[in-house]
Amino acid sequence: MINHIFKKIRDAMRGRESRTFLETPAGVSWTYAAMEALSARYASALAGLGLKPGGRVAAQVEKSPEALMLYLGAIRAGAVFLPLNPAYTSTELDYFLGDAEPTILVCDPSRRDGLAPVAARAGVRSLETLSADGQGSLPDRSATCPPDFSDVPRGPDDLAALLYTSGTTGRSKGAMLTHGNLASNAEVLASFWRFSPDDVLLHALPIFHTHGLFVAINTLLLSGGKILFMAKFDPGLCLALMPRATTMMGVPTFYSRLLQHKDLSRERTAHMRLFISGSAPLLEETRRTWFERTGHAILERYGMTEANMITSNPYDGERRAGTVGLPLPGIAVRIAEPDTGAVIAEGKTGVIEVNGPNVFKGYWRNPEKTAQEFRSDGFFITGDLGKIDSEGYVHILGRAKDLIISGGFNVYPKEVETEIDALAGVAESAVIGLPHSDFGEAVVAVVVPVPGVSLDEQSVQDTLAKRLAKFKLPKCVIFVDDVPRNAMGKVQKNLLRETFKDLFVARAPV
Repeated sequence: MINHIFKKIRDAMRGRESRTFLETPAGVSWTYAAMEALSARYASALAGLGLKPGGRVAAQVEKSPEALMLYLGAIRAGAVFLPLNPAYTSTELDYFLGDAEPTILVCDPSRRDGLAPVAARAGVRSLETLSADGQGSLPDRSATCPPDFSDVPRGPDDLAALLYTSGTTGRSKGAMLTHGNLASNAEVLASFWRFSPDDVLLHALPIFHTHGLFVAINTLLLSGGKILFMAKFDPGLCLALMPRATTMMGVPTFYSRLLQHKDLSRERTAHMRLFISGSAPLLEETRRTWFERTGHAILERYGMTEANMITSNPYDGERRAGTVGLPLPGIAVRIAEPDTGAVIAEGKTGVIEVNGPNVFKGYWRNPEKTAQEFRSDGFFITGDLGKIDSEGYVHILGRAKDLIISGGFNVYPKEVETEIDALAGVAESAVIGLPHSDFGEAVVAVVVPVPGVSLDEQSVQDTLAKRLAKFKLPKCVIFVDDVPRNAMGKVQKNLLRETFKDLFVARAPV
């Protein structure tokens, strides 16, 4: 066996060891040779703390170059890396640590004392620190370790990472990702998106999530390119760095905020070859306005924690608005009837199912849930509703749990949201189903107006009545300044449903 993902990284950088791997706006600059040496030091430090192959390393740290070395060091030491959102509270950490039982927890120095009893309850052997500026007990330990490390043998089926899902319904589940999952997806993306050693990736994403850590970092590493590494997304800094970059991966919020900046122009983006968006749907207005301002068509793709990237609009060819493109090479996507698993005809709506080397191994210590989410032929049930058109493009219509059944009719929120978002004065919308005594569920639209624009419920309903069947029309339109989102920009409809759950209790029947 070999250390699967890191061996591929080493193979990709062979002959380029003296080239720059990472730069930060603060002036940090590391070559590939420095990255290999630093990750070796971190691997040695982790092993010296009692980490065994297959042991978990949990990291709740701010984004930093050293945090990347912690990830790579854990992989080289044969560990299972568990990145955790720095925003999680001690109560939330109590669940994650108790479930994963990591050998080592790395946290910000400011949180060490507060997390010590939580770590003790979970049986954590060592509680180490790492700050946003690269200081802490773990960097201190690593500095005393040798710059060489014999990577612990790991094969394609061995676990490389444990990522907890967002947990919008019930407790979060730990998705087990293998070396083969990570390596295969990064290789496919590097090829499909035409990454090369000449690429410079503008990296402004968080690194506790699949998108920023595995999609961005692993793809770049397997290409031998360079990273311009930002601590967080800042529109002005992004635009200042853009003339030195060739690619950027972001969430829709990045693009909408960049569009609000006066410095965004064709000249500013002339050096870029590719803008990629994911983790949440891209509004049509954002896509169109971006193209008008920059001349670049944003490439939208589709993925999830359990499967990394699944589909992508093409690099060459039509990047079709309102779709997430075609299945990536080697990955099979189908649409099925949710209950029976029967494959649904082209153009019809059902649940998206996927199979391929990118698909995770199952849920951590949860064989019952794992069995529920896989068909007998190995296809994973994503829980996303969608359809595949006659040319093979995949359309996402929402989560299966977000499906609204009103008066016995199925209402797909995305269809209603598309019509609302097209209305003048609407910035975005979220359509949800709420309990209703007559209909079972009533269609409700939560609408964010464009700043300074006044909208009223009746005019929205009257306009939609000309474009949607009556059973799809919102029974109520609620106007808000903003909608709740998770860390990756996805609208949290579960929170909207909770907030407005009693709406029709106090409202006269419609």
